[in-house]
Amino acid sequence: MTATLLTDRAVIRLSATEPGEDLSGFLNGLVTNDVSGSLPVWAALLTPQGKVLFDFVVWADGDDLLIDCEADQAEALAKRLSIYRLRRKIGIALDPALGVHWQPCAGASPDPRLPELGQRWVGDRSGDNASTQWRAHRLALGVTEGHAELADLLWLECNAAELNGVSFTKGCYVGQENTARMNWRQKVNRRLIVVPLAESDPARQRVTYPDLGLAVDHRRVEDIPAERLPGWLQLEG
Repeated sequence: MTATLLTDRAVIRLSATEPGEDLSGFLNGLVTNDVSGSLPVWAALLTPQGKVLFDFVVWADGDDLLIDCEADQAEALAKRLSIYRLRRKIGIALDPALGVHWQPCAGASPDPRLPELGQRWVGDRSGDNASTQWRAHRLALGVTEGHAELADLLWLECNAAELNGVSFTKGCYVGQENTARMNWRQKVNRRLIVVPLAESDPARQRVTYPDLGLAVDHRRVEDIPAERLPGWLQLEG
């Protein structure tokens, strides 16, 4: 059997505990992407200054919303969302019965960031672990994710616009002001980039993957060699 389960991912379920609660409206006022339209989408919850706290994929499940996130960060994310809930009748809890699955081939449910990432879906939490294969696949494509790689960086420095992780038309959300200003000025001075470990700059290094011979660096745009830019990331100037 082909391994598909990403064991380092978890699923948070948002559900209305009373009729009339607008789940997508609640989440839309918090996260970077528009969750009121076609799902799934990749999004983030930012600080008021526009820096990354959590990134995740949002799915629809009937009237509920599902958040596909890092397992290590799931409880912290659920707690943060609950702070914003205030008096709204919304349930926010981990769903241990569900897991996130992935295959590198093209299919009916392509990853919302980049089709080349393969297909992704939420289903029963069963099957063999594909987390190692997934990490190698996404890093080979130059795609970063997760707390170790993204946390505390400005969202657009994480290549969020190029990977469909932000809506500039949906309205306000936490951290929207700085994110919109960077986009309006078309000025992103630094970027996350995946490089061979031997070429990584220790002063700019976010995380290393010795088993893959790769590292994730946070570099000034002018310091990124053109040959290290993935095909989907074309920088001006």
